[in-house]
Amino acid sequence: MFDTGTTGFMLLATSLVMLMTPGLAFFYGGLAGKRNILGIMMQSFVSMGITTIMWFVCGYSLCFSGDTMGGLIGNLDKAFMAGVDLNTPFPGNTKLPEFVFMAYQMMFAIITPALITGAFVNRVTFKSYILFLILWQVLVYYPFAHMVWGGGLLAKWGVLDFAGGIVVHATAGFAALASVIYVGKRRDKESPPNSIPLIAIGTGLLWFGWYGFNAGSALDVNAVTGLAFLNTDVAASFAAITWLIIEWYLQKKPKFVGLLTGAVAGLATITPAAGFVTLPSACAIGIAAGIVCYMAVHLKNKMGWDDALDVWGVHGIGGCLGTILLGVFATKTMNAAGADGLIAGDGMFFVKQLVAVVGACVYGYVFTYGMLALINKITPVKVTETDEDKGLDDSLHGEKAYDEGVL
Repeated sequence: MFDTGTTGFMLLATSLVMLMTPGLAFFYGGLAGKRNILGIMMQSFVSMGITTIMWFVCGYSLCFSGDTMGGLIGNLDKAFMAGVDLNTPFPGNTKLPEFVFMAYQMMFAIITPALITGAFVNRVTFKSYILFLILWQVLVYYPFAHMVWGGGLLAKWGVLDFAGGIVVHATAGFAALASVIYVGKRRDKESPPNSIPLIAIGTGLLWFGWYGFNAGSALDVNAVTGLAFLNTDVAASFAAITWLIIEWYLQKKPKFVGLLTGAVAGLATITPAAGFVTLPSACAIGIAAGIVCYMAVHLKNKMGWDDALDVWGVHGIGGCLGTILLGVFATKTMNAAGADGLIAGDGMFFVKQLVAVVGACVYGYVFTYGMLALINKITPVKVTETDEDKGLDDSLHGEKAYDEGVL
């Protein structure tokens, strides 16, 4: 009944996307100061547990079952996977069991709120983060996943997002900015990365997993799958080298962390366009990512926003840029299920992409800020000055990343 090749590929893609969350934990863990390594890594890993439970209970159904509230959210018909058995095909591709599609999309839901955590490293209590993790998914991620990928409002309007420029990166990036504005600055802003090799390991895992993130979003094994795979690698490479060159020119030395950050910026930026644009367009998108995301990080510093690990500048701006450039470079010659962008003669598609991503950013920012204010009435969001100075690994979790006595 089901195609074993397609099913096997999607299980592999699911595994790759799952690997991205530990990769993100290593990436953030290396960037954090040495007293806050475990705290930031745990925030990624705990999402794997809590989000999986939520996805099974109601998340998948709210994203991919029915259509309520004018297309803003799904319904609860498939809560607890009701009505889905071993022989139920995924409606979007009947060669694939729905169980596999459910598992694949669950991995996106896991990593998206974890992206936000890099912005408020060493400032947020663990209890408030748990509440944030739950509420943010229900009020922000689930609606946008439904509106874009679940046949909701934006999908009906003609908005495209191949693998998460709007659903993942724009919403998470601007939620990160709202979090930074709400919780305020760190007391020690000069805390350097504790382990650049750990950042490199995290980047490698993210880059590797991103092939499942983007190529897997074709939900099949065909030429578009290969296109998305290659576009992903090319954009990341062009962005990494562009960032390296800019930083080398301005700071007179080639920086390894800059190279790694540029790669992640390129990966985030190509995500919405990976299966809809030509290879030369992916090159241009990668170069644009390296320039624009670098400028966004510089702007963040100039504005005094303490986005500790540059979530807004890399993921938020990268996701927005990629979504807008999809409106420029999209062509049906590469994917008949896509659209023609501005260059191919469809200015209205460009306008739709622009309006959708601006709406996602505003929604993600406003709801996140309001959510944190609500959570703060239940339990303090920000840690005490004493705990922050001591480091959250010890003060909140009673653990240390390294046994300094044997170093």
